[in-house]
Amino acid sequence: MRFSTKAVHAGQQPDPTTGSIMTPVHLTSTYVQQEIGKHKGYVYSRVANPTRTALELNVAALEGGKHGLAFGSGMAAIDALFHLLRPGDHCIVSHNVYGGTYRIAKLVLEDFGLSFDFIDTTDLALVRKSVRRSTKMIFVETPTNPTMEVTDLARIAEIAKNSGFISVADNTFATPYLQRPLESGIDVVVHSLTKYLNGHSDMLGGLIVTSSDPLAERLRFYQKSTGGILSPFDSWLCLRGTKTLPVRMERHGENAMKVAGWLIRQKKVKKVYYPGLPSHPQHALAARQMKNFGGMIAFELGSLAAAKAFLKRVRLCSLAESLGGVETLITHPASMTHAAIPPKQRRKIGVTDGLVRISVGLEDVEDIIEDLRKALR
Repeated sequence: MRFSTKAVHAGQQPDPTTGSIMTPVHLTSTYVQQEIGKHKGYVYSRVANPTRTALELNVAALEGGKHGLAFGSGMAAIDALFHLLRPGDHCIVSHNVYGGTYRIAKLVLEDFGLSFDFIDTTDLALVRKSVRRSTKMIFVETPTNPTMEVTDLARIAEIAKNSGFISVADNTFATPYLQRPLESGIDVVVHSLTKYLNGHSDMLGGLIVTSSDPLAERLRFYQKSTGGILSPFDSWLCLRGTKTLPVRMERHGENAMKVAGWLIRQKKVKKVYYPGLPSHPQHALAARQMKNFGGMIAFELGSLAAAKAFLKRVRLCSLAESLGGVETLITHPASMTHAAIPPKQRRKIGVTDGLVRISVGLEDVEDIIEDLRKALR
C-alpha cells in the first residue's frame, strides 16, 4: 500500500461483530479469558488495548517500522527512550530541541547518573568529536524546535552504527509523510501524537516506532511496567487524525511557504527561520530529505517589547502552546515552550526574547497573512 492508503487503513479492519468501518473505542480495563493461559491476545488494558494497538500499527506502518508503542504524552515516550540508558551512560542531543526534552534530561535524569551533551547536530564533525566511550545514544530533532535546524539523518545513523550506539529521531515537526528517519538508517523514531499526527488540538499522546525487536521488547516492558499508556479514546481520536495526515501536511506546507515568503519581505522582521527558504543554511539538505518543508516557521522581531506588542495584536492566529493543529497557533518560545532552558543557553541556540514561532494552520493563507500584517503594523 502507498502512504495515503496506509494512513486510512493500516492497523484497522472493519469490526468483525458489527461491520463498523471505524475502529471501536474499547473502554474496558480487563478481558475475559477462556481458561488459564488462554485468551484472545488481551488481558489488561495497561498492557494492551485493541484501540491502542490499531493506532500503534497504523503509525508504525506510516513510518515503515515494525513496532509501535503509544504513550500518554510525547514526553512520556521520550522518558521511555531515555530509560534505555543506564547510570554512567552518555547521550548526545540536538541543542535546539523542544524545551521539555532539555528539562527531563538536564533537570531530572542527570540526577540519576546519566549525562547529556546538547550540541549542534548539523555539524557532523562536532558530532563525531562529541562521541565518548560511554556514549550510548544520539537523540536528534529535525527540523528543530524552534529555529528549524535540519540534521542529516543518514549521516547521523552512520555515525551511530559505526560507534555502536542507538540513534533516535524526533520526527514530530516533519511527520512520516514528509520525512522517513528509519529509511535513513535511524534506529528509533519518536512523535508527539498531540501535534500533526492527531492534527486537531484535542488530545495528548506520544508514540515510538522501531524495527528492532530487542529495543521494542525493552520499551514494551517499560511501557507495561510504568503504565504511562495512551487511553483508548485518545487512541481513537488520533486514528481519526492520521487518516487525513497527507492532505493536511500538503496544505500546511503550502501555506507556510507563502507565509515565510511574505515574512522575509517585512522590514520589522529581522530574520525568518524556514527550511523552504533558499537563505536557510540547510535548505538543500531539507529539499533532499523532506517531501515538503512543513508548517513550522520562526521569526525574529528584535526585542521582547516588539514580540509582546505583536503577540498582543494577533486575532486569527491564537497565542497558545503546542502546534500542528488545523488552526494557526503562535508562540513565544523563550517564555513558553523553552522557558525551562537557562537564558544564556537559550540565547546561544537562537531562542531570543524577540523570537516568535508560528504553526501555520489550514485557514485561507491570505487571512493568515492579513492577521500578521495588522499585528506588525
